[in-house]
Amino acid sequence: MNYIITYTVYVLIISVLMGLATWKLFKKMGHNPLLSFIPFYNYLIILKETKHPKWWAILSYLPIVGPIMMSVFHLFLMKKFGKRGALNGVLTVVLPFIFMATVNYGKDPEIETEEEEEESKKKETFLGSVTFAVVFATIIHAFITQPFGIPTGSMERTLLVGDFLFVNKWAYGYRMPMRPVALPFLQGTIFDTGQKGNPKDDPKSYVDAVKLPYLRLPGYDEIERYDIVVFNYPQDSVHTAIDRKDPYVKRCVGIPGDVIEFRAGRLFVNNAPEKILGDEYQQHGYLVTTSSQLNIPQLYKAYGFLPVQENQTNTGFLYAFQGLTDQTAKEIKALPEVVEMKEMIEEKGEGAVRYKLNADKTAYTKNVDTTQSIYPINKPWNQDWYGPLRIPKKGDVVTLKQETLPTYKWIISEYEHNKLENKNGKIYVNGQETNQYTIKQNYYMMIGDNRDASLDARFFGVVPEENIVGRPMFTWMSVEGLFSDASSTYQAPGKKIRWDRMFKATNTGEANKTSYWWVAVIILVLFFGWDYFAKLFGKKKEED
Repeated sequence: MNYIITYTVYVLIISVLMGLATWKLFKKMGHNPLLSFIPFYNYLIILKETKHPKWWAILSYLPIVGPIMMSVFHLFLMKKFGKRGALNGVLTVVLPFIFMATVNYGKDPEIETEEEEEESKKKETFLGSVTFAVVFATIIHAFITQPFGIPTGSMERTLLVGDFLFVNKWAYGYRMPMRPVALPFLQGTIFDTGQKGNPKDDPKSYVDAVKLPYLRLPGYDEIERYDIVVFNYPQDSVHTAIDRKDPYVKRCVGIPGDVIEFRAGRLFVNNAPEKILGDEYQQHGYLVTTSSQLNIPQLYKAYGFLPVQENQTNTGFLYAFQGLTDQTAKEIKALPEVVEMKEMIEEKGEGAVRYKLNADKTAYTKNVDTTQSIYPINKPWNQDWYGPLRIPKKGDVVTLKQETLPTYKWIISEYEHNKLENKNGKIYVNGQETNQYTIKQNYYMMIGDNRDASLDARFFGVVPEENIVGRPMFTWMSVEGLFSDASSTYQAPGKKIRWDRMFKATNTGEANKTSYWWVAVIILVLFFGWDYFAKLFGKKKEED
């Protein structure tokens, strides 16, 4: 309800501005000036008068798409009154209500003649085609499915670095856009121009001042245990808007109410070993000691890119493989150069708490770096010995005390938007002292299949329901070597398309999924070659 109320207020504000800036122009076109204040109908009149499809008015106030369409409609109106050219176009887009008001209140604005209008339309056909191609793509991107790239190896070998996925936004319920004024196709920032290591300096791709509250429409499915899920990184401090936080993709190993635990790097859910799906390739880190240098490029030919750090020792070489499947580890261990191979498992009872570097980056401060520390920070847990942790469920009543507060601090204050205070050993929620709290939404445990190279829920904590984006449908493109790995001594040998991965579903759980890339090629040929084929058949028809 809050979303609808806030949305309505924005629509009314824009409609009032529109009416104040154009009422005389509407009167000049032969309409009642009051119609310029009526949402949707005012734009319908503009479309009718400028001879454009009237149904376009429906797009006027859609989030993200709406501002683009309104700018287009404003341009139509200004051109109706002879305000053409690049400068007038820029002023109409950048200062719409101010520029339209100068025309509206100017000396007797004149409507273009039909001859002038037709001549100008011929010159602007291409620009119009490009504009509405962008609008159509924006509608698909914002309201139906969104592409995401995989730049890191946290899900290797289930999802590879360089995979590009299409994500279904409706499966778990469509989340309405929360920053309706934004540049299309961009997530959080336009480009990286700020100080290195300080992304807060980068220009945002959206207007943060125009905001809408969280609202999710009903979905046709629920998140199931072991689904691969795309979500917004919960502890992104750069973007306050939930839907603008960095997108992550992990496997949901725990749903609300589950108890999860890692024992020596192996996951247990509700005290039972996790279920390994047919298309899941878990990986773990290994230290490999060799008597001579390994032929890493040859290993890449056999297994694909394996991030690894190589160090020469007095007796040979030491390799730290970021992640190997059990089978790959077995085969590498059998190589004649290998002297010793052991899985990297942290000691039980050692808490993984990290601290922030000083400005000179030579010493650590006492400030905890929560993004690199195990959640919660007061437990003697690490990524290999973790839990047991119960995942909060909507309606759960949890006990609040000094020992449990780190577990629920972010949930109460950041995810559920309460004022949380811890003063003199007492806990206050919204100004009231309390020793319990009722959870308001569901939470999930998102873990990467590449267990020792994944920044996941073991570090940033449980993921709130409001951060869920959707479920990956299929891989539409896969390019090996597209993203470099700064933590690896070696890199993938060049860039190449992985044809066998293209147009494969991602959430079936099947080991051998069929690739339908040839179907995609046919669709693309038909799409881009439609005009050619239409003209070819039209020409043959004329000859007959």
